[in-house]
Amino acid sequence: MNKQPSGEAQPRVGRQALFWTLKILVSGGLLYVLLSRVDLARLWYLSRTASIGWLGAAILCYFIGIVISTWRWGLLLEAQHVPVRFTTRLKSFLVATFFNNFLPSNIGGDVIRIRDTAGPAGSKTLATMVVLVDRGVGLLGLVFVAASGATVAARMSAAIGPMAPGLLWGVLLGAIALATPMLLLPHGVGKLLRPLRAIHQEWVEEKIERLTTALSKFRDAPRALGTCFAGAILVQSSLVAFYWAIAVALNLHISLAHLAIVVPMSFVVQMLPMSVNGFGVREATFGFYFAQLGQPLESALALSFIGAALIMLFSTSGVPFLLRRRSSAPQ
Repeated sequence: MNKQPSGEAQPRVGRQALFWTLKILVSGGLLYVLLSRVDLARLWYLSRTASIGWLGAAILCYFIGIVISTWRWGLLLEAQHVPVRFTTRLKSFLVATFFNNFLPSNIGGDVIRIRDTAGPAGSKTLATMVVLVDRGVGLLGLVFVAASGATVAARMSAAIGPMAPGLLWGVLLGAIALATPMLLLPHGVGKLLRPLRAIHQEWVEEKIERLTTALSKFRDAPRALGTCFAGAILVQSSLVAFYWAIAVALNLHISLAHLAIVVPMSFVVQMLPMSVNGFGVREATFGFYFAQLGQPLESALALSFIGAALIMLFSTSGVPFLLRRRSSAPQ
């Protein structure tokens, strides 16, 4: 006989079903509204006449970003004295990229990276900490690129789009100001988390100890963190170059500075748990920004759709490594 869901499991399943239904409705609804407002024939023409050579250059830019991300991840692992070979990290990152693009969540890839480094780190908590710091530094790099793009765009013309440079620089400085005390005073973070011991004293104390130890090691490796931040800027720049190459392939007239604003914006909205893998909200972001510049919606959607398609195509490079893992796993 099949086991029936317990009383606690049923509400959880119901909430998850409602959550995913809302996300599908958001993605589907936005895509329907956007596509209903464009000339589909023109959108198809833009897409099918794209330069194959420039699309290939775009994929190369994306791959360069993956390589830099793999190197940056290694810097953080080395700061924690966790040795993991570059090729191992690269394979893990490729598998993670596949999971991010073909699972209905962008968290799956992080789970892969944590699992792959938990063994060498000797702790899943430490592996998680490294990935979270990697994510955080990546966000700082994203805001830096967007702020730089807005600054350049403001100097080039009056059409700077919806994001003012001062606001973006303020967000960056505020984020750094919040993160700095955590690195300089790791034991202070531990004290703030002590009330959590009420959940399970021994388990929570162990996790807090691991957390404060990891923060202390990051504090003692400022060069690694600084280099990691520079790497994050390079990663975001490679993503901007990725979309710029697609724009050239489509013969779109948009400056690199404006792409440096809208591309990071699109990645931020995709992180919000309100759509299925960013579909709909990503296209809406491109459409909104292009409208501020007087660009047609067809151009925004062609750029967004082809960018998403190329990323998904590239992410299939992780499939061979995933299949190799499963074939070598104990039965």
